[in-house]
Amino acid sequence: MEKNQKDYYLNEQLKAIHKELNISETGKDETEILKEKLKNLKATKEVKEKISLDIKKLSSMSPVSAEASVIRNYVDTVLSLPWGKEDKININLEKAQSILDSEHYGLKKIKERLIEYLAVLHRSKNLSGPILCLIGPPGVGKTSLAQSLAKASGRSFIRISLGGLKDESEIRGHRRTYIGAMPGKIINALRKVKGDPASALLEVLDPEQNKSFVDHYIELEYDLSKIMFVATANSYNMHEALLDRMEVIELSGYTEEEKLEIAKKHLLPKNIKLSALKNNEFQISDEVIQTLIRNYTRESGVRQLDREIANLTRKAVKEILVDKVNKVEITNNNISKYAGVMKFKTGLIEPEDKIGIVTGLAWTKVGGDILYIEAVKTPGKGLIKITGKLGEVMKESVQAAYSLVYANLDKLKLKDDVFKKNDIHIHVPEGAIPKDGPSAGIAMVTAIFSLLSKVKVRYNVAMTGEITLRGKVLPIGGLKEKLLAALRAGIKEVIIPKDNEKDLVDLPPIVIENLKITLVSNIDEVLSVALVKNLF
Repeated sequence: MEKNQKDYYLNEQLKAIHKELNISETGKDETEILKEKLKNLKATKEVKEKISLDIKKLSSMSPVSAEASVIRNYVDTVLSLPWGKEDKININLEKAQSILDSEHYGLKKIKERLIEYLAVLHRSKNLSGPILCLIGPPGVGKTSLAQSLAKASGRSFIRISLGGLKDESEIRGHRRTYIGAMPGKIINALRKVKGDPASALLEVLDPEQNKSFVDHYIELEYDLSKIMFVATANSYNMHEALLDRMEVIELSGYTEEEKLEIAKKHLLPKNIKLSALKNNEFQISDEVIQTLIRNYTRESGVRQLDREIANLTRKAVKEILVDKVNKVEITNNNISKYAGVMKFKTGLIEPEDKIGIVTGLAWTKVGGDILYIEAVKTPGKGLIKITGKLGEVMKESVQAAYSLVYANLDKLKLKDDVFKKNDIHIHVPEGAIPKDGPSAGIAMVTAIFSLLSKVKVRYNVAMTGEITLRGKVLPIGGLKEKLLAALRAGIKEVIIPKDNEKDLVDLPPIVIENLKITLVSNIDEVLSVALVKNLF
């Protein structure tokens, strides 16, 4: 025991002496090791000269000085970069298709576009093509598609999160004059594979500029043109010049049927394996997964669904170990025992025709949703009141709807004093949630007209469309998500702008088969469908 303690003490002393003398554990001087690394580095003459100068400076300094530590970190950083190295482009299109199909369900058009990208890359051996940008709601597979793309092209994959950046130094790095300076996220990431932040990102992604990217920390030009960049974002809310340099591929939300298949083919097997369950120990039917999708999650993707399934498998393992049961079967009768009370209700909140209440459709970052527009009148002087935490654009839609109805009293067969003697209050429920956009325009007009004419609105009809003061219905965005929301809510008919007819081509068959989609070009057509009684 005493001998072991003595050996340990002497070894620690030896390490301390080596550190003082700047000698590595192999017995070599640290500067000699750095010189050997520099000799084998496939970098430019400029890089080698600069690092050689720093190594020379380091050799004349005390190894325990603060400046020596800064220089040593800098030299280590530059030497650890993969200068002159690149993964070879090794693409087999059949294998690439197989990888995409095995790792992602559906997404036929997206996969087709990615295979086209790989085909051009395979033929040209050149990465100077467009930068792909996958835009879609959370959980729809943007990052995993990028991983599959890397695997299919035989390249290393590094994920860099740039969300919430406020300073370009996070991309470019800090200058060495700052205490604790570090390289930026791009250079830092490259080590793992051996002002305005948007302007720095422009230089990184632009093929015309990224051949000589300069990080403030390393202060040397580094060629980023051999890197395959794939960007992902939840929305189009980014710098215009940045967006202009990328080719956008849009991913929309999944249908319930797609979520069910993803759960069965990917999420369930993954979580059963992670929880170390045997196939005969855990059973869950399609109907129960459908309940999880409808009543325990509200999302465009499958991230929350994955968490819910993971929660069930964990509870099953606990029950098997603690209660000594042989098998756990989840049914709709016992699901609340394992998953808790239902978080969301499906179906319509207003299951009957009413005056002044219209079902609108909204697009959010987590997918489509139904939106109720409520209108009431009170004795007054023709004022309009708006509540429900509406944004500026939505408030303007209310004003446009109000003016449209007022300007067409005769055509709409309304009396003039109906405005002069009453105030109108428009409210959009769930007042704590911010809402904006012009697509509720036709719903606003319908709510106001129904209120003043005392004609009920059909409860199983939803609508979306921007309105003009001339009564024209303009196209909207997010159609697929909105129609999926209508389908989930039990809507039978949806009124959409005629100019959105071109978007129906991309809709899944289940939407076309289960929803009656009515195309309109003016407000008269909207009212003739939405109201229980045709007044025209």
